Amino acid sequence: MQATIKPNQIANRVSRVLVDFTKWVEIFGETSHDHQSFFAGPVGRQAKSLYYRKRVVGTAAVAPMIFCEAFLPSARRLFHQPTRFPIADAHYAMGFAFLFQVTNDEVHLRRATHFLGELKKSRSPGFEEYCWGYPYDWVTRNGTIKEQTPLITTTPYVYEAFLQVSELVERTANPEDRGQPPAHRGLPSGLEALQAGSGPGGRTEDSKQKADDLTQNQTDEWKRIMQSIARHAAVDIKDFRISETASSCSYTPYDSGGVINAAAYRAFLLTSASRFFSNDDYWKIAERNLNFVLENQNSDGSWSYAVDGVRDFVDHYHTCFVMKALAKVHALTGHAATLKALGKGVSYYQNNLFDADGLPKPFSRAPRLTVYKRELYDCAECINLCLLLRDRFPQLETTLETVVKGILKDWIKPDGSFRSRRLHLGWDNVPMHRWGQAQMFRSLAFYLREAKKAEILKAEMLKQREKAKPETARQKAEILKS
Repeated sequence: MQATIKPNQIANRVSRVLVDFTKWVEIFGETSHDHQSFFAGPVGRQAKSLYYRKRVVGTAAVAPMIFCEAFLPSARRLFHQPTRFPIADAHYAMGFAFLFQVTNDEVHLRRATHFLGELKKSRSPGFEEYCWGYPYDWVTRNGTIKEQTPLITTTPYVYEAFLQVSELVERTANPEDRGQPPAHRGLPSGLEALQAGSGPGGRTEDSKQKADDLTQNQTDEWKRIMQSIARHAAVDIKDFRISETASSCSYTPYDSGGVINAAAYRAFLLTSASRFFSNDDYWKIAERNLNFVLENQNSDGSWSYAVDGVRDFVDHYHTCFVMKALAKVHALTGHAATLKALGKGVSYYQNNLFDADGLPKPFSRAPRLTVYKRELYDCAECINLCLLLRDRFPQLETTLETVVKGILKDWIKPDGSFRSRRLHLGWDNVPMHRWGQAQMFRSLAFYLREAKKAEILKAEMLKQREKAKPETARQKAEILKS
């Protein structure tokens, strides 16, 4: 029988894994191949396009790429070059922000702000507002989405990264105002030199003011970017009325909508922006997209990928995308129907999207033959979802522990990175920033941050208990005297 690992032991192991992973990222670099590398280059794009237009001939055309995906994953390098992915940069920014909260090491905050800087550079050109897409032409059944076309499934992660880091920088720069102890003070890139001041007495008032001004300027810029992102989501992404109360939304500024997770992402982004910027118009748009997601939940609690009658598959990470968006909306609004939908969704999720060993499986209803048994991306999103929902659905605590243990046991490579897929024969060990590395890093950093919060809460409770003991003893003594 396998020995039980206590939560604090798991957290310690996760901490060591994250230390090794950050070292690996420094050495490996910030570009990588991708799950889509086989189909991102001209040969793969043509084969995939043919597959959607003429299934029989197209199947023969894509067969070599599918074979490589299943048996020779490293062949990706023959089809497309390593690339930087905005969605990965956003996850890395959030992950390093979580690590700063755990360690108070300013290196992590500098890394978080570095990735925000890269995101500023990689915005989609040709659009007035800030938005992001894929760095390659993406062939779909509905046509080719040109590179840098903004996607409502990518842009919300960037919004969330700017929001998380800007709030963190404001708290650490003003600990007295935010109820943070001075020991938790941290500074963004470029400010640590000002912290030292110009003399043995530490920072002068003048240098402190400069640091505070620079911090304010930086966070103000990030907020302006967030405002621009919100305007893009509200205006450039289109609405399509589905019912009296619900609207679907486009995946890009140019398509006709119908994808469930796209509406869920937009609902979260605009709900958050409506609160952060006190803009009720954003909530009105978000609520209709939210209702679209709620009204199209299947009777068994699942969500199909889309409502077009064709893409009706149910898979692991898209289910997580939908439910984590709903979880965030509920946390912001307390929306009762959202919590009810999450209850049904969690029940379906646990009963249909896990193998007998308690680890995520890719599909409950697959669109085609799959060439792998398990996906790092699924595991990362599972951890994220469980952390978001375990307070409302305690049964997810067991799922969380099982999946984290599974990652620690089988998915860590000697160089510090994660395996990407468990194939039917062997593993896909090609490190892909967008396809699981960044998501797993963020999820484990989130896990560690939550573990630290639990540890601090436990310590505070013990401290309060200890304070109460002398008072209780004194009261007993007074009673005896009387």
